[in-house]
Amino acid sequence: MKGKYKAAIALLLLIILLPLTLLLTLAQWVPTLAGVWLPAGTRIAFEKSPRLTRNALVISDLRYLVDDCEIARVEDATLSHPSRWKITIAGLDLNSACLSKIPASEPTPAAPKTLAEWQSMLPNTWLTIDRLTLSPWQQWQGKLTASLTPTVQDIRYDGDQFSLRGKLQGRVLTISDVSLNLPDFRQPVTLVGEFTLPLVPDGLPVQGHAVATFSVPQLPSLLDADLAWKENQGQLVMIARESGEPLLDLPWQITPERLTISDGRWRWDRAGIPLSGRLGLKIDNWQQGSENALISGRMNVLTQGDAGKGNAVLTFGPGKLSMDNSAMPLQLTGEAKQNDLTLYARLPATLTGSLIDPRLTFAPGALLRSRGRIINSLNIDEVRWPLAGVALTQKGMDGRLQAILRAHEQEMGDFTLHLDGQANDFLPDNGVWQWRYWGEGHFTPMHARWDVAGRGEWRDSVIELSELSTGFDKLQYGTMLVSEPRLALDSPIRWQRDPDRPHISGALAFDAKETTFSGGSLLPASSLKFSVDGTDPTFFQYKGTLHAEAIGPVQVNGRWDGERLRGQAWWPKQSLSVFQPLIPPDWKMTLREGELYAQVAFSAASDQGFEAGGHGVLTGGSVWMPDNKINGVDFVLPFRFSEGTWSLGTRGPVTLRIGEVINQVTARNITADLQGDYPWSDVNPLLLTDVSVDLLGGKVTMQQLRLPQHDAALLRVQNISSSELIGAINPKQFAMSGAFSGALPFWLDNEKWIIKDGWLSNAGPMTLRIDKDTADAIIKDNAGAGLGINWLRYMEISQSWTKLNVDNLGELTLESAIRGASRVDGHTNAVHLNYTHRENVFTLWRSLRFGDNLQTWLEEHTALPDNRCPTGKECKE
Repeated sequence: MKGKYKAAIALLLLIILLPLTLLLTLAQWVPTLAGVWLPAGTRIAFEKSPRLTRNALVISDLRYLVDDCEIARVEDATLSHPSRWKITIAGLDLNSACLSKIPASEPTPAAPKTLAEWQSMLPNTWLTIDRLTLSPWQQWQGKLTASLTPTVQDIRYDGDQFSLRGKLQGRVLTISDVSLNLPDFRQPVTLVGEFTLPLVPDGLPVQGHAVATFSVPQLPSLLDADLAWKENQGQLVMIARESGEPLLDLPWQITPERLTISDGRWRWDRAGIPLSGRLGLKIDNWQQGSENALISGRMNVLTQGDAGKGNAVLTFGPGKLSMDNSAMPLQLTGEAKQNDLTLYARLPATLTGSLIDPRLTFAPGALLRSRGRIINSLNIDEVRWPLAGVALTQKGMDGRLQAILRAHEQEMGDFTLHLDGQANDFLPDNGVWQWRYWGEGHFTPMHARWDVAGRGEWRDSVIELSELSTGFDKLQYGTMLVSEPRLALDSPIRWQRDPDRPHISGALAFDAKETTFSGGSLLPASSLKFSVDGTDPTFFQYKGTLHAEAIGPVQVNGRWDGERLRGQAWWPKQSLSVFQPLIPPDWKMTLREGELYAQVAFSAASDQGFEAGGHGVLTGGSVWMPDNKINGVDFVLPFRFSEGTWSLGTRGPVTLRIGEVINQVTARNITADLQGDYPWSDVNPLLLTDVSVDLLGGKVTMQQLRLPQHDAALLRVQNISSSELIGAINPKQFAMSGAFSGALPFWLDNEKWIIKDGWLSNAGPMTLRIDKDTADAIIKDNAGAGLGINWLRYMEISQSWTKLNVDNLGELTLESAIRGASRVDGHTNAVHLNYTHRENVFTLWRSLRFGDNLQTWLEEHTALPDNRCPTGKECKE
């Protein structure tokens, strides 16, 4: 008889025969007597002596051992005989790990007993074990009750995770109800079946049929399993109830020497990855237990992707899977494909250790590789995971973990990243994994190279990034060039992942050298320093400061909730002069006075993009240039930005107020309001309103300019002093006095015109005087024009009308008609003067100095008036 069967029978006989002893010294002589029945090397021991009561034998503690390994422990057992034998045990603990230590016994020459013979030896018995525990599967503990007679044996087991109802009658074993609760399964596994046991109970049933129903977390429907066999062969089939398709089909054969699964088939269509394959398995010496069984097999996995079909093969054995010391060589080779991604594997490994705590160690040459495309724009040239020397246990990964990634994006550029670290019994939130990383690449849109390097570790529930340095050699976009921007840690980023006290904190600094623009503008070296504090990377608050030498600091704070970034920025009041570096030297512009402050709130999320709103205020601004000075600038800018649109003047219009602009012509009290959207539309136009400027003794106003423009904006010219205008132009050849007014229809969005049908007219009496030297020079050079020039030496203008047009190429057409009287040497004559001028207003500054041009025109076109008045009398037109 084999040692394990002998041990079980001896234990049962020991419990049944206990009532036969009536001696008080049971604890001394029973272990010696039991040694006759027990396998060699095993023994029983009592912590306390058994005791007899009036109706029962009580054993408070009994242990069954092999060497020092405790196979079984019985607690608070009672044996009585009310009408049949009744055995009640409060607790029975069995340790499966000790069974392998029982020495093998010599085979006996006697024929083994049949099942019927064993059953005939059973007394009528009630057996109750309130708590039955089998190590290392303590979670399956429960209560066992049995009713035993020579003809029928009923067994019932009730536990939180496992329950069973069974009856053995002769050789027929009927399982009426099995329920097994597995972790992560939605409902328990249920099983019913009927089996015929062999004549001699030393092997599997000779035939049987069982049906089980269970769920798998990844499948929406239940699975039905059907197991049937007769004699030495059978088949296991698992079918998805919803689709009716078989997921597993395992034909098997069994002999006393070998269990064989040949040409098994399986398939798995979940998670978007259709998998299928075949399975073959051999277990030699299967009846000799896990210590002596020799296992070998092969399983292949077929995949299908856009890149074609893939096939990977897992071979294992020959080796053993033991409760004490397994030794199973295995190797996974081949490739798997999903969509555009291909995974290559060559993973030789060895499974060692106990099945309770196995250890998988990868051999030299173990390597995972992949290439393809994860997303449409990112191409994985190659990613490599060398795994040689890495071990996997229940505690986690142990050894050197490495990865190398090479990839490119068609528009963004290429890059290479390296990861190298050491793991010690690492699993997420358990153990230690220390790593360092480095890499480099090209950022094509900004013509830059970048690099990254750092260190960190994952220790139990804490992830810490202790070193980080990443940056670009430059960032060049359009007219902007940022020199050597770089992001680094100011203090380590530490993430505590404990669910009861999650926390993340750290500080970073983003620094850049000078930022230049093609026009000559320069932003000094800038720095953004900020800290983060929160519960995890999906929820934290941040605050920091941004400055560029004297510009700033701008205070920034906000929060990130995993979906939306929110924040606020405050620009403290500071002198406008700090922005002097942003003014190109060629402009020869000096920022002299003024103060600026601003406040902005912003938000960014994938579904809304970037949004911001706030206001900026400039007060008392003063800008000086060689040709002009601008003083008393007050500017208020309320705004909102959303979905690519600037909404200007959200809580009141954008206002501009300028005290004066000192130039060849001095303008004062300049005002303008702006409100609306940019880019503008018919539904949401942009309005420039209440434009006004005091100029040349008068005023220029514009009530409204609407964009998009459907009607001309009317520039009104009111009482402009001609003497101030001539004084500003400073022609030496003539002088004027008097005021004029007018209206200039102004277009920004017209296919032909900038000003169409504008007009100017005198608002009252005007005079024109030609310089004596100029008139004398004209007469000297052109005697024919002399008499006409004499009449223009002094002229009083009673009426003038000027028509003005400017096309969108800048061509100015000016037509003037002047009516007045000339007073020369006491004579008064009516004068009708028509003047036409064409000029490009884009060269207006040069055209303003038109004195010399006027002299030339007068020489060519002045003639005597048609009517003359008597001396000393005034003439009418």
